[in-house]
Amino acid sequence: MSPDSGYRLAENQIINHFPNHQELTKKDLMVKNIKRYRKELEKEKANADSRPVADSIYTYTDFLPTTFTLPGDYNLFAEEFRKTPSSMWIMKPTDKARGIGIFIINKLQQIKRWSRDSKMHVLVTSWRPLIAYKYTQGFARFCAVKYTSEVSELDNNFMHLTNVSIQKYGDDYNENNGGKWSLRNLILYLEATRGKTVTSKLLDEIDSIFVHSLRAVQNVMTNDKHCFECYGYDIIIDSELRPWLIEVNASPSLSATTVSDRLMKHCLISDIINIVVPDDFPELKGARGSVAVGREKKDCGGFVLLHDDTQPVERPKSPSKGANKPKPR
Repeated sequence: MSPDSGYRLAENQIINHFPNHQELTKKDLMVKNIKRYRKELEKEKANADSRPVADSIYTYTDFLPTTFTLPGDYNLFAEEFRKTPSSMWIMKPTDKARGIGIFIINKLQQIKRWSRDSKMHVLVTSWRPLIAYKYTQGFARFCAVKYTSEVSELDNNFMHLTNVSIQKYGDDYNENNGGKWSLRNLILYLEATRGKTVTSKLLDEIDSIFVHSLRAVQNVMTNDKHCFECYGYDIIIDSELRPWLIEVNASPSLSATTVSDRLMKHCLISDIINIVVPDDFPELKGARGSVAVGREKKDCGGFVLLHDDTQPVERPKSPSKGANKPKPR
């Protein structure tokens, strides 16, 4: 399976990573692949003779914040920075996790940080054809300190980084909720305060982020019948309820800080196993086997089918659909 190690999986073995998942989970490669993919989509749309994109329900493609990879893009970054000198920029290492090495800058010579995001999980059982599931029991993470854009607070990690590995050391950290809301509670709150229509639009746009980010790397990923992978998506939701993709984690944290967190992650692992492990897996032994893509599974637990290249795509029915119009702001 790995050309580097020379190790090859037996026919009845499966593993929870694809060989070159870094194409999606390493920040600089993710950005490169998504930018390339968007250019390809633009060419398709510009070609009058080309057929419409198959999954046209996923129309939200502008989901990457303006991003530069340093030091290679420094001149481009400096030019963009000077256009909006009062803005703040997040600096993130390309290959670290848990908030390590993140800081925020508001001056070029500082070459310093951000305060609410959601963590959602997507399971991929095959890249070609692309078959993916989204987990409906994600959560939103919050900073314990209320956000302010004051320059004096640029170095306050407890205001800008939602990672529990950082927040748990703050004086205002709440051990009961771990600084998290369930995705369901977040949706209910947004429906009550912003309306069902705009909340439903937000959820549709998040689905678009999932599908387009996966499609962006579909052709460069090594597809292996022994592999599956559960990705942790970090998505920031701004004040206009617009979602932005920050990063995709190949090994999302499965440690728990609260009872509800533990229950959710226990169900997540159980549901993944239920989808990817064939029903007769224990009896395979020397027989030929592979990851079950999940199509034949009747019960996917908290997962719902997000995309299947072999089937027509239907817009998922969201519990937040409604007739309420967004209130003017």
